Amino acid sequence: MSVRVLRRGTWNAVGVVLFVVMVFPVFWMISTAFKPEDQINGVNPTWFPGHPTLQHFRDAIAKPFFWTDVKNSVIVVLATVGIAMALAFLAAVALAKYRFTGRKLFIVIVIGVQMIPGVGLIIPLYVLLARYHQVNVLSGVVIVYVCATLPFCVWTLRGFIIGIPKDLEEAAMVDGSTRLGAFARILLPLVAPGLVATSVFAFITSWNEYIYARVLLNDGAKQTLTVWLSYFLGTSRNTDWGALMAASTLTAIPVVIFFLLVQRKIAFGLTAGAVRG
Repeated sequence: MSVRVLRRGTWNAVGVVLFVVMVFPVFWMISTAFKPEDQINGVNPTWFPGHPTLQHFRDAIAKPFFWTDVKNSVIVVLATVGIAMALAFLAAVALAKYRFTGRKLFIVIVIGVQMIPGVGLIIPLYVLLARYHQVNVLSGVVIVYVCATLPFCVWTLRGFIIGIPKDLEEAAMVDGSTRLGAFARILLPLVAPGLVATSVFAFITSWNEYIYARVLLNDGAKQTLTVWLSYFLGTSRNTDWGALMAASTLTAIPVVIFFLLVQRKIAFGLTAGAVRG
């Protein structure tokens, strides 16, 4: 056996182990969601539900504010993704296509903002949003999420736009197209995979975020789905693990659906946006 084959087999084995480690919690969550109560609380763990049941899903959906918080999460995520993508695209075009004073400093600031831990910003953000009456309202959470996702989106889209030859826009303008027409017909279609890749990041980040939503939203009718999910937790004896796993499975479904809808453009968008900076 050659060294090359042995090395490839070793890396394949490492990849399989990592895959199993990452997938196992998801498998256990889904499996527990369908297990009867006696199997969940039994002394000997079972890998698969002996008699699958949907009762835990019924209990989760019947919990107060489920559909209200689903609606709140959808509103927050769609608003965040839409606003973040529009602002990030315009900022990325400016950083990639134009030379202006302070451009390099702005790029460094964009990178530096991503290094700040989000937990350290909770108190100043709360004080600032409370001053403008944006606490316990969805618009305040949208503002925070847009600010949290914007640096990464700008950086990723900038790298993608840099890879688009400027000659394409100039050729379109020579053929009689206006700058706006060249922008809409040339730049937008080519940058679409990058927009999809960054929108997936913004979607997942906004949908799964918990800390900011928990601090800023105190009313059960105005909270997001991740905050609603936290109310299943109690002491080790009174936590409804079946309903908790079922609710977690329901919470993960929109992310999976969105990923499946745009998966064809994700890989190309991420790699094209990462090759140049």
